Amino acid sequence: MPKVETFSRNEVLQKATEVFHTKGYNGTSMQDLVDATTLNRSSIYNSFGSKLGMFMDVLSYYYTNYKNQIGKKIVQSHNASEMIQAIFDIYVHDILTDNDRKGCLIVNCKSEMVNQEPIIKSFMEQNQEQTLAMLEDIVHNGQMEKIFNQKQTPYQYALYLYTSIQGIRMTGILNTNEKELKNLIQTVLNVLH
Repeated sequence: MPKVETFSRNEVLQKATEVFHTKGYNGTSMQDLVDATTLNRSSIYNSFGSKLGMFMDVLSYYYTNYKNQIGKKIVQSHNASEMIQAIFDIYVHDILTDNDRKGCLIVNCKSEMVNQEPIIKSFMEQNQEQTLAMLEDIVHNGQMEKIFNQKQTPYQYALYLYTSIQGIRMTGILNTNEKELKNLIQTVLNVLH
């Protein structure tokens, strides 16, 4: 008979996310996870399989939260330009409220772990494909609406936007000047118009 979890999985993932986000994968010990989540080691192993298993659930949890946040902002936008602006606004808000200067867990993980674990590389590739597909769709709609120029294909602009988002997340670890970040975003967006 399978064991029943007697804890809130989302609460545990939230606490584990904080630890991994602060210390990175390699810097996080099982004891760190036990201390943060108040689960004992056997509960962590029974529920997540391993530290890597827990980390994969954390990455999925983190990505899903961002995806939902972006989805809500996109629905509230009136056109493709507002959608792209809204996406960047989410990241600027996170930069400005990240008092510990941790950066983005996904971007941090990409630089720390993508070449160490095939399962993480696969997750990152899927994450990138999904994000590029979303951005490509927005750009395509913007080009059809004649809001964005057609100097590049929707995919080429999507890759440019994706790279810009990651760059801004890295820049925001050291630069928290809101005006400079917003000017940088405007420069990125000007390329589309």
